Amino acid sequence: MKAIVCNSFGLPDSLVFDQLPEPSIGELDVLINVRACGINFPDLLIIQNKYQFKPELPFSPGGEISGTIEAVGAKIKQFKTGDRVVALCGWGGFAEKVVVKANRVFPMPPGMDFINGACTLYTYGTSYHALKDRAQLKTGETLLVLGAGGGVGLAAVELGKVMGATVIAAASSAEKLEACREKGAAHTINYSTEDLRTRLKEITQDKGVDVVYDAVGGKLAEQALRSMAWKGRYLVVGFTAGEIPQFPANLPLLKGCSIMGVFWGSFAEREPQQSLQNLVEIIGLMRTGAIKQHIHKIYSLEEAPKALEDLMNRKVIGKAVVKIGDWTEEPVATKKEVVKEVVKEIVEEIKTEFKTSLNEIPRPLRIKLADIKKYIGQPLGTTDWFTVTQETINEFANATQDHQWIHVDVDRAKQQMPEGKTIAHGYLTMSLAAKFFPELIAVDGATTAINYGLNKARFPVAVKSGSRIRMTGKITNAEDMPNNGYKLYVEAKIEVEGEEKPAYIGELLTALY
Repeated sequence: MKAIVCNSFGLPDSLVFDQLPEPSIGELDVLINVRACGINFPDLLIIQNKYQFKPELPFSPGGEISGTIEAVGAKIKQFKTGDRVVALCGWGGFAEKVVVKANRVFPMPPGMDFINGACTLYTYGTSYHALKDRAQLKTGETLLVLGAGGGVGLAAVELGKVMGATVIAAASSAEKLEACREKGAAHTINYSTEDLRTRLKEITQDKGVDVVYDAVGGKLAEQALRSMAWKGRYLVVGFTAGEIPQFPANLPLLKGCSIMGVFWGSFAEREPQQSLQNLVEIIGLMRTGAIKQHIHKIYSLEEAPKALEDLMNRKVIGKAVVKIGDWTEEPVATKKEVVKEVVKEIVEEIKTEFKTSLNEIPRPLRIKLADIKKYIGQPLGTTDWFTVTQETINEFANATQDHQWIHVDVDRAKQQMPEGKTIAHGYLTMSLAAKFFPELIAVDGATTAINYGLNKARFPVAVKSGSRIRMTGKITNAEDMPNNGYKLYVEAKIEVEGEEKPAYIGELLTALY
């Protein structure tokens, strides 16, 4: 199949237009005929080996696509051949076909064309999550958007206006700022020719801004933070300037403000129900015409490196899109009076897809040792419940010679502990991950599995005697080891029945041979 290929890490001019073998499909996968692929800043990072996800060479970039389904895996019931879909594939989108895990694929909203389908999830998903969930933007507040002419920035301008904020758009050219005004910006700042802090003082009458949406980083970040209003919220969205800012810690103290990280991809995986609700609301805004994607230019597949180069050189206003193949499509018009029914239909489709994709993760997930890197990012589902008895706690106390009364003295615990129960050792809870691990994953071809270590272990909630616990997991990375082995990283969370916070969060490292 035709594809843009990254054979060695570097800038866009190192990419080549070439042929790649057609991808094979697994039982939890969907094979998509790609019609269009959105251009996003992570695409630039991934081809330079600067992104948190690192595919093996050679690979095709492009992480946000639209298209039609050609085939589905044996365990996939929610999709069928011919379905129009959008998907977050991570990479592989600059190609005629791509295989995507089904839980990263969504039905395309009725009436949406392939070009808009390929550039909606990332920009609007990120910006809506930032403004709604993180900043909790309120009507009448002031919103400063840095990098307002880019894809996520322009979406933030548009959504901020819809949410009732006074939007101040800051960008590097008059052309970009004109697009911002068209999307509803009340004020604009050209930070190539104007001083950001001076203009913000003028616009806000020295009151400062309530929310900063920063997709740029670099030297503008501290200027924006110094321009915050009391109890303001500073959203860290990205670093397109290439420089990660180092903030003086006294500034949030003096301003009484919060600095908040925005990682939409992680949010969508950790809080899928809220992400689903956001997607439904975004689709509703699109169907009513309240928001509309700004398409900068449509590039052919052969021109995809040029699209990335234009993004790198800050020539793109809104979204650049790569069109794969020679096809034409007339967008489907939907009458306003049926908007509510359309949105309701979308809600049910996505809910069905979401529920099915979670339920159909087999336990244990069986994968081949040689294919383990293909499963980076794969959720592993949830184990069965396990009851932590007093006998289990006593056995662990004997093994570790840790006989503190809070663990083993049942009578004293009845008198002095808040709920009258002993609690399990934190390390007992953590060690039970070894029991849960084989319930979640089985690696064919591996004869030995060695506990290699732990990262970032925390114990937010104690496990009381008699409590039921279970574990969820996700493969976060896999690295080569000597003698054809792999170091497997699994993000693990052990929850306690009836508790909001988990008993254990950490990353398990296992050596597989």
